[in-house]
Amino acid sequence: MNANPISTASLSPSFTIPSVTSIDKHIQSRLLGQERTLDAFKLLANTQGQHMYLADQRGIDRLKLIESLVNSQQAKSDLYLNQINNGSNDQNQQLKWQASIGEDNVSQARVQYRYLSGNIKRRDLIGHLSAAKPQQYHAGALADCHYLFICAESLWKRESMWELLLQIIDQGYYAVHSDWPNVPLQCKVILVGSSALYSVSYVEERLFSSHFPLLGELVTEIAIPQYSEQAYLSWLLTLADEHNVTLEQSAVTPLFTYSSRLADHQQHLTLLTVPLVQLMEQACAYSDSRTLNDQAIEHALLQQTRRHDASQELSAQSFDDNFINLPTDGTMVGQINGLTVLDTAEYCYGEPARITASVHYGDGEVADIERKSELGGNIHAKGLMILSSCLYRIFGKDAPLHLNANIVFEQSYQEIDGDSASLAEYCALMSAIAEQPIDQGIAATGAIDQFGQVQAIGGVNEKIEGFFSLCKRRGLTGTQGVILPKSNVQQLNLHQEVIQAISENKFHLYQVEHIDEAVTILMKKPAGARDENGQFEENSLYGLVQTRLEGLAGYPDEEPSFFAKLLEKLKLSS
Repeated sequence: MNANPISTASLSPSFTIPSVTSIDKHIQSRLLGQERTLDAFKLLANTQGQHMYLADQRGIDRLKLIESLVNSQQAKSDLYLNQINNGSNDQNQQLKWQASIGEDNVSQARVQYRYLSGNIKRRDLIGHLSAAKPQQYHAGALADCHYLFICAESLWKRESMWELLLQIIDQGYYAVHSDWPNVPLQCKVILVGSSALYSVSYVEERLFSSHFPLLGELVTEIAIPQYSEQAYLSWLLTLADEHNVTLEQSAVTPLFTYSSRLADHQQHLTLLTVPLVQLMEQACAYSDSRTLNDQAIEHALLQQTRRHDASQELSAQSFDDNFINLPTDGTMVGQINGLTVLDTAEYCYGEPARITASVHYGDGEVADIERKSELGGNIHAKGLMILSSCLYRIFGKDAPLHLNANIVFEQSYQEIDGDSASLAEYCALMSAIAEQPIDQGIAATGAIDQFGQVQAIGGVNEKIEGFFSLCKRRGLTGTQGVILPKSNVQQLNLHQEVIQAISENKFHLYQVEHIDEAVTILMKKPAGARDENGQFEENSLYGLVQTRLEGLAGYPDEEPSFFAKLLEKLKLSS
């Protein structure tokens, strides 16, 4: 199998961006990609007795989105809460919502929507009676608007308020005071919170599942060409316009690229408004202008990285001072450079890690030292088990393996998790068994399955850039590079300096689909294929592995022929 080098054109996303002067800006573009939520809100507006849960995400401007949702429906007419007397007795009085104002009008629903969050009190919801005039009703949010949006987390933290709201929705009315008739519920309630809270509430709260059947789950990214670049540019320009920012034509491309990086896909664009608005505001501050071009955006991105990369700089210093031993040139047996991602709350970066493997006679166990030292997570342990299964599938079909192997992340002092190192670990193990050296200038990342297929991993851009940065500081040799899964190519969105180095053949990327491709690149020897007798070619990598395993098993060598014995006797007699 031959690995295919990745072309320069595949290293970053490419978009067909229209002119900014041809795009209309309007608030409804805020709802780009939110068809499911729009459908749920339309049902809310046209059904009786059904309320809605809006599941949003961190990074979305909640208030602007709510405004866009309400504006997507026809405005509701004012309603009047009138007091109706059904008899001479005060106890027969009742309150009723009507389209026209009555003589005994109590309140009026004239606001299209309200949003409550934070420390929500009982009177915020149901209102209260005036202390000076007991018959004067000061309406709460349930009585003075048509759509009431409430932060679900704020309500969940106050159990009594949560129970009160569910009770009101279930009964269809609420009592402001014992001397007052019940106020009928006329507004639609929309709880806004996380998908996790919706799931918990739906399972554990009987009243919740009965009255909140409508779920509007916001999407955080869109795919091109399902949605056009023109539609996204309208969304982006509307976002900028709302914050009094003007985008020049040149500013659009770096914003699209940044958006694609946030979405972690070449053909996806993020709908998270907060990071984009923050970037534009920072660019305005640096350039001292509300009109932004490409240089302003790129400078803001550079400074944003510098503000958050303190731990990355410390890590780089440890490599540069050789406190962490990790060669990036030459060859070594049983040693490979894997790639990891360190993810903080607001910033993540890639860091190479030296992985070593050693083998000796044993009962066939592939030991995960990280797991045994309680520094390996469950997913990493699963990856090692899959590696073992893959090893047995290739070399242990007919007889047990008589070797033990130890695999470890060298100089690792924190928990390692994830299965993205299983490809590198497999290659290190093959090197150790066959005693074939691995090129230390090529790092590898990828997860493997039991059949040797290489599967996608996360953080591919950060991993490549982390290894490139180390190689660049030491001096690019022209032979260094990274092996990655072919399925991750569609996520590539690399910094320009990496793209330039690859285009000049100073650094290389290799896409692989199978483990055999990876070992061939790293050890400059074909993996090999079985013949009709189940044997690999003698000079292939797997042939060397097979020979070593047979030696560990103690299989006797083939009996020499008569002529071989005779020749040996002649040598001895002479």
